[in-house]
Amino acid sequence: MVAVDRPAGVAVEAFAGTDPTGGAGIQADLKSIAANGGYGMAVVTALVAQNTRGVREIHVPPVAFLRAQLDAVSDDVVIDAVKIGMLGSAAVVDEVADWLRAVRPPVVVLDPVMVAQSGDALLDADATEALRRLLPLADVVTPNLPELAALLGEREADGWEAA
Repeated sequence: MVAVDRPAGVAVEAFAGTDPTGGAGIQADLKSIAANGGYGMAVVTALVAQNTRGVREIHVPPVAFLRAQLDAVSDDVVIDAVKIGMLGSAAVVDEVADWLRAVRPPVVVLDPVMVAQSGDALLDADATEALRRLLPLADVVTPNLPELAALLGEREADGWEAA
């Protein structure tokens, strides 16, 4: 494996959907990684047409294209950590899980993005079970209260103390 010429810092591969406003998704992930001294790399899991008022349309590229992105990076770059955000569909979740099992990055952070702040769904309804199967592959999971309830199959708690 040839190491890419990159700045010093932890190489973090972020998997997420896009946000044209830059406030969330892969754009926000890359900003956060850079702000903390890391070297961010991106695998785009979904193309999202949205603004600050809501989601207008979501296009999830074919799983084969997702796998091409994953393999292109991992065949060339030593990945120190992975941050997973929006995955969009069960097929994408399953492909990411297969890749994680094969590559075994040292650190995996899973933010199980299911709903946008506007309330719009960002994960197909049938993908929740696939997302549950991804949980054991993560070192850290960062759900919000609605995501936690969905993953546990329970009603949403009134606050973190109750959760």
